[in-house]
Amino acid sequence: MNMLTSEDIKLLIEAEKEVFPSKDDFENLRKDFSALQVSVVAYEKKADTYYQEMAVMKHRLERMEDWIVKASQKIGLDYKV
Repeated sequence: MNMLTSEDIKLLIEAEKEVFPSKDDFENLRKDFSALQVSVVAYEKKADTYYQEMAVMKHRLERMEDWIVKASQKIGLDYKV
């Protein structure tokens, strides 16, 4: 029966470091993922605000266009949409 030598054990430990991620490796991934989540949430808030502003602007433009159509009819000008 062959016994493991100290050198064999050192080689196994080194191989284990390369094959299996350490807790520190996962901690770095956790930090990166957390930063990504923060970025996504910030983008979502900005996008939500932008779409709300666009909805308000669309409504205002529709009201202005309605007013232009009515005004053009009263003064006898053709307004083509």
